[in-house]
Amino acid sequence: MVQLAALCAFLVAACGYDYKERRIPNYLILWMAIAGVGWRLWNERPAGEIWYLGQAVLVMVLLYPFFKVGGLGAGDVKLLGATAGYLPAEKILAFLFCSLLIAAMISLAKIFKKGRGWRSGVCLSGPVLISILLFLGGVY
Repeated sequence: MVQLAALCAFLVAACGYDYKERRIPNYLILWMAIAGVGWRLWNERPAGEIWYLGQAVLVMVLLYPFFKVGGLGAGDVKLLGATAGYLPAEKILAFLFCSLLIAAMISLAKIFKKGRGWRSGVCLSGPVLISILLFLGGVY
């Protein structure tokens, strides 16, 4: 549980940067990943480190096409990958679904509020934090 508390602290910092500057700094994601690898290495030995890196890279590779077409920012892809490494493998799909569903609901609310011609992205760090809090609450 301590590792997920640290993850939440990293995500709160990412939200602060994302909502203020509209970007997530690479060093924050790097520190998040280092903490995740260290935690996995401490608890699960070298196999845990391999699992963390495998999960993170797999999520980033799967989301890369969304970055290429402009659906996600590069920081969002890296944030989702680094966060996915903290979770058990069987929960990653539910995590991604919840995060993207929350982001879609926020986007729809913004569109209905501002009108059809309005185009602005949704800061994905907030939905990622909400999704992790739902995971901690036992929703998925």
